[in-house]
Amino acid sequence: MTDAQPGGWSGGGTMAARTVTLTDLLRVPLHRIRLVAAVSVLGLAAALGYVLLVPGAVTASAVVAVRPVVTDAFTPSGAAADRAVNMNVESGIATGTDVISRLADAGVRDPRDVRDALEVEVPAGGQILRFTYKADSADSAVHGANLAAQSYLEVRRAMYERQREEMLRSYDESIEKVAAQQAALQRRVANARDGARDAAVAELSGVNNQLTQLNSARTEIAAVDVNPGWVTRSAERALVSSAGRGSLYVAAGVLGGVLFGIVLAFAWESMDRRIRSVDDGRDATGLPLLGTVRGRGLRGRRKPVDADIRYVAMAIAERVREPARVALLTTREDQTVLTAGLAVALAATGRDVYVADDSGRLERLRATVMTDRGRLPAAVNPGRPTIPKPRPDGSGSVDDVTQQITVRRPSPHPGAARVATDPEATMMLPPGAARGATDPEATMMLPRMGGGPASGKSPVAEQADEVTVGAGGVRFGTWRQRAAQGLVLFNAPPAEADERGVAAARQGTAVVVVEQDRTRQDDLRRLAERLRAAGVAPLGFVLTRSGRG
Repeated sequence: MTDAQPGGWSGGGTMAARTVTLTDLLRVPLHRIRLVAAVSVLGLAAALGYVLLVPGAVTASAVVAVRPVVTDAFTPSGAAADRAVNMNVESGIATGTDVISRLADAGVRDPRDVRDALEVEVPAGGQILRFTYKADSADSAVHGANLAAQSYLEVRRAMYERQREEMLRSYDESIEKVAAQQAALQRRVANARDGARDAAVAELSGVNNQLTQLNSARTEIAAVDVNPGWVTRSAERALVSSAGRGSLYVAAGVLGGVLFGIVLAFAWESMDRRIRSVDDGRDATGLPLLGTVRGRGLRGRRKPVDADIRYVAMAIAERVREPARVALLTTREDQTVLTAGLAVALAATGRDVYVADDSGRLERLRATVMTDRGRLPAAVNPGRPTIPKPRPDGSGSVDDVTQQITVRRPSPHPGAARVATDPEATMMLPPGAARGATDPEATMMLPRMGGGPASGKSPVAEQADEVTVGAGGVRFGTWRQRAAQGLVLFNAPPAEADERGVAAARQGTAVVVVEQDRTRQDDLRRLAERLRAAGVAPLGFVLTRSGRG
């Protein structure tokens, strides 16, 4: 072979570090969009399930005005209200054990749940307690808020009453002692003489004054209003407000699903790296880029762009000299469509292209070649001759007609120039059967239609299996039946399962076909190492893209 060998592999040297851009970071989740979308749907379903199945929290509020307990209700308590009542202490009492226990006993709930559901707010500089209670239903929330406010007032009143009782008992004890002294002094005054009586009377007067003061103080303590405050606003169903966080939960579920899906996409990409760009293919193979082939159409029915295939064909034709053998290699993918497109593009420029395949894809190759040939311009494709436009009067010259007739290229293997050496390869016709025979005893040797050696097809079979494309032609067959002249394209089987592609590349050269977003980097590196170990210097690699052209 006389293939033009490229100047060595560039993957073995030191390559310049490539800057990772934002596009490179977004490429992974975009190409793993199915995974990201699936995880996002799961997050949305979880959020919707929580919102619909778990009852939403309902909040009710009750407000209590706290008053200081004083002996004189009409005496000002001072300029600052917080000096009269320590609201921190009141807030602690409102959320204390006594209040929580009453709520738990009334609602038959666990005290920990009650403590989590009850919230007491104290406005700065005010004597107000706002009781907020959360429950599953509006009735439970209203009942809980009102019960919490009433329980606080009852607990605080009981505390004040205990303090008043202690003070009254202390006064009663003191009054009893002073009353006993008064009775003793009165007996002493009655039995005393004149001089001693004056002293006893004076002492009795002091005891009487003390007893009067104690009784007055006790009267004031007994008259103190121990009411700790009032409920200024009771909780009602009309004032109940729901949590209103359903939309927030749904948004959080979707956002969390997207973020988790992106993280999972990067984790999956780290374990299953794919070729995403030309730089990835160049880094994995160390080969030059021959071209990129885009795809048009819907997913699953996309067709390569003809112009891209022609550019790749020009790059291949620049690097090889005929006769040449080029093996199109892939790792796990099917490059049949690209092989047929390259065969049509190379044959349209006047080359004899032989397409070889050993994997049972010849019929598909032939059908694809016929389809691609139908898309060629009429000036190139003999299957679409240009019909002359008729004249208005219906007449036309012979020259106008002959100029539009496409002359078929003569066969490169004329049957009369070959002499058969195998007696079984020909059959005898009776005398005179040959048209135009001058000797009645003459016979004509016809090539045998049966199967002959694998390396030599008969001219009749070759002509029947050839598809004319432009100024050249495309023939089909196996690698064993390949032609010795022209350009041979081997539609090699996947290299991960079959080694015939690498073996065929040793007899000529190779073109590595990389499919974007499908070819794994590990498989591509392994194929490049196998080619390097086999002594094959490929022409380069072709990147096929599945996106719209």
